[in-house]
Amino acid sequence: MTPTPDRNFLFLQGPHGPFFRQLGSMLRATGATVWRVGFNAGDAAFWWREPGYIPFRAALADWPATLATLLRDRHITDIVLYGDTRPIHAQAARQAQAAGLRVHVFEEGYMRPYWVTYERGGSNGNSRLMGLSVTDMQNRLARSETEMPTPSAHWGDMRQHIFYGALYHWYVMFLNRRYPAFRTHRALPIGREAALYTKRLLLMPMFALQRRWATRRIRASGHPYHLALLQLEHDASFQVHSPFDDIGQFLDLVIVGFAKGAPRHHHLIFKAHPLENGQSPLRCMIREIAARHGIAARVHYVRGGKLAQLLDDARTAVTVNSTAAQQVLWRGIPLKVFGTAVYDQPEFVSDQPLPEFFANPSYPNRRAYRDYRRFLLETSQVPGSFYASKGRQQLLRHLVDKLLSGADPYDALQRTEPQPHPRLKAVN
Repeated sequence: MTPTPDRNFLFLQGPHGPFFRQLGSMLRATGATVWRVGFNAGDAAFWWREPGYIPFRAALADWPATLATLLRDRHITDIVLYGDTRPIHAQAARQAQAAGLRVHVFEEGYMRPYWVTYERGGSNGNSRLMGLSVTDMQNRLARSETEMPTPSAHWGDMRQHIFYGALYHWYVMFLNRRYPAFRTHRALPIGREAALYTKRLLLMPMFALQRRWATRRIRASGHPYHLALLQLEHDASFQVHSPFDDIGQFLDLVIVGFAKGAPRHHHLIFKAHPLENGQSPLRCMIREIAARHGIAARVHYVRGGKLAQLLDDARTAVTVNSTAAQQVLWRGIPLKVFGTAVYDQPEFVSDQPLPEFFANPSYPNRRAYRDYRRFLLETSQVPGSFYASKGRQQLLRHLVDKLLSGADPYDALQRTEPQPHPRLKAVN
């Protein structure tokens, strides 16, 4: 890749941990200029001593004007951010696109656990994938001869993810005096979120034991069961790209549909997100709704953990728009979604009413899903992870050239020569 001294990158907020700092350092080594706007002490701490740090200490209302000045005075050509829905990022994406700048968006991998997502312009419900059909993807794959990598069933850096999350919130809670106007984009107060992260980190061994016991009890019972994949209520995919105001509405909808449609000997398992912090009393909420509909003995709750152990014997799965649904489709299990999702294609996601879905589900077209998966792995899914050191090393080896490229990841397969996917390595 030819050095590009004319590229000026502006980094906004990134994943918890050192990933953005390391990516900025590698871009700077190519001759590019790199700036980073920090909105709180956590942002500053994870940028550490890298040059180009710009603290933003004003109120959120001043951000659009400040951003416009930065774009003009620093001659910014590229904006880099993690997630595109929080207010500061949504505003940045709008201004950048209006000015014809490149917007590089990172997200957790659509194909977790061994990939992260890199797109241009937007992610999840704002992704270019939303405008592509499976037929479009198959046509673009026609020239490629790459074999699809084998999927994995676990996310290898959960402890690091939780550790960096707790550390970030600790900085914001105790060392944020230089950023008096900072307000988190989430409804949960920063102190409460820090406490929940810390509690989660300390109680991981006990939660693991509870989870193993619950999973074994469910599998040993012999009852056919269906899975409901829960998400974090404060997550952008739930808040922005779903029809629900809160998780309770989703719980009620699923339990009512199950009570009306599922055979009486079938059971329903609610599987919590691995990072569920306990802010919402999910177990109590599920128990109360199930009792109200007379099916309390058939409805269960499992806290976090690995999904594969429960998926192997599941009859169906329902979710709002969780990326865990990719594992469901890979196994050929019937899937029902309620929110906007990049994998919501008619070839492999059911459009049946929920009671009918539980009673007699339609199965996904596995060949169509394999083509969809292969398309993502050859375009927007980059091997590695944000949090574990080995995962970051693997990720960074591939990312710099992608950011410097003039081509959108989803246009890569339109080139004359096929673009092979990098060989995968295990992420610890």
